[in-house]
Amino acid sequence: MPDSSGKASTAFRTIGELSNDTGLPQHILRYWETRFPQLRPLQRAGNRRYYRVEDVALVRRIDQLLNRDGYTVRGVQQLLAAEKGAPAAVAAEVAAPAETPITALRAIRDMLAEALAAD
Repeated sequence: MPDSSGKASTAFRTIGELSNDTGLPQHILRYWETRFPQLRPLQRAGNRRYYRVEDVALVRRIDQLLNRDGYTVRGVQQLLAAEKGAPAAVAAEVAAPAETPITALRAIRDMLAEALAAD
């Protein structure tokens, strides 16, 4: 199944293609390679980087954790390191918290509405 770049979903991506797909600058992707040992794209002659499917998924996950969920770089490092050493079931619990902030806020709003209705 091709993606926005016209490549098959299993094809390797260059750093430029990954940057375009994710909206992340190339220098950020290179920086993340220095901070997250799990992110190791293939490097060919001239240090040309080729990201595998699992690398692309990891970049998207790191982006989600850092830029949307509010984790720090150190926090994401610890989370990924804990998942590496944890069994799959525990890693899934760590990776996917039971409640998102929106869900938690909605639950609080509902409790407050019920409390007001009871008064």
